[in-house]
Amino acid sequence: MSLKRKIALNLSIAFSLLFGIVMAVIYMSFNDFRKEEFKERFRQRLEFTSHFIAKSKDFEEEAPIFFNENSDNILLNETILIFNAKKELIYSTIKDRNVTWDNTLLKELDEKKVIYSEKTVPEIYAALRNISGENYYILTSALDSNGKSKLEYLKYLLITSYVMSMLLIGFFSYYFMGQFLKPLEDLNQEISEVTAHKLTTQIPVRESNDEIDVLAKSFNTMIARLDDVFQSQKDFTASASHEIRTPITRMAFQLENLIKLAQHSPETLSSLQQIQRDVYQLSDLTNSLLLLTKFDKENIQSIYEEIRIDEVIFESFEAVEKSYPKMKMDFLISEDTSEDALLTIKGVQSLLDIVFINLFKNASIYSDNKEVDVLIKETSENLIVDVISHGNTIPEEEQSKLFEAFMRGNNSQNISGSGLGLRIVKRILEYHGAEIRYSSPADFLNKFSVIFNK
Repeated sequence: MSLKRKIALNLSIAFSLLFGIVMAVIYMSFNDFRKEEFKERFRQRLEFTSHFIAKSKDFEEEAPIFFNENSDNILLNETILIFNAKKELIYSTIKDRNVTWDNTLLKELDEKKVIYSEKTVPEIYAALRNISGENYYILTSALDSNGKSKLEYLKYLLITSYVMSMLLIGFFSYYFMGQFLKPLEDLNQEISEVTAHKLTTQIPVRESNDEIDVLAKSFNTMIARLDDVFQSQKDFTASASHEIRTPITRMAFQLENLIKLAQHSPETLSSLQQIQRDVYQLSDLTNSLLLLTKFDKENIQSIYEEIRIDEVIFESFEAVEKSYPKMKMDFLISEDTSEDALLTIKGVQSLLDIVFINLFKNASIYSDNKEVDVLIKETSENLIVDVISHGNTIPEEEQSKLFEAFMRGNNSQNISGSGLGLRIVKRILEYHGAEIRYSSPADFLNKFSVIFNK
């Protein structure tokens, strides 16, 4: 999840919790207010009834007229029961059905004087009043339908407001976080475009002096230092390779003339030929390093060209055959490859020559019979080249380090080499978006598989 979405989500969650708590407090506060208001109306109604009883000369005759005249003030579904001191019903507003009451409630009034029950349906407010020297038990019950309907309306209003607020806060938080973090996204885009050949490119710095501005300045400082280091390394590698290549070429030419023009003993000739192979190997190594300093993964694609892989293989074999004349190659194309396969890839031929020259040299040096089998297989997605030779295999514990620099296995004892050949091969193939794998399908069988993505 992106930082923008995380901030927007956390902000929405925090606001939803806070807003939810506020709305719950509003709902509960209104419910408490409704209860208190209804209870106060109960009390006022009871006081109104008590005042009427005190002023009335003939209560039973005047009561129906009084309650009819004051019907506008009654509560919803209100019933009033009035009892005398003997707990006998002397008046009821219920006319069309039997009147029932709870005698326990009347007895409880003798002790508590006032009872209010909001948990019953309908709610009850009862009181024992002494009026003109006589005790009256007044029971009032009613439903707060009006208050509850308002409470229900408030509940739906709060829920709707909550849902709408969540949607709005989610949208605006995501939008504003996007606006706030846009400079950071722009900085990330510009940083991603910096490559080894564009280390001199400075990230634009705004004059806001915020954290993003400070980060941009720090990054510019860092890439300036990296550019100095990389440039020093490339200059040294290029200069050293160039300076070394000239004397090595001269040495190779003189050794070749010395071997051809003079008569030598078998021991001397063998030593000269070994020296010549070492000089050629050193020459190939310096050429490889010089080529690698010119390219990187970002700019190498600009010089790609269509290359037939079979032509690269034959040219590489011819170059190796000059140093190892006894070497033989068996070239095959897999039966799974269609007849109209082009066997082409995109890349730099000079670098791919180095790949197969190194693989063929290894096959010649470490094989028992100086033979190498090359098998090409082309599919709709890949072009695979298997370079197979017979000889001592590489132990499993060493295979994971096979492509590391200066790594040489136990099978290379008493065999000259730099330990950089396979490392350079892997590096070149990475530049071409390809990979190389080593396997040993059988005893004394080494196979290097070069896999190009089409």
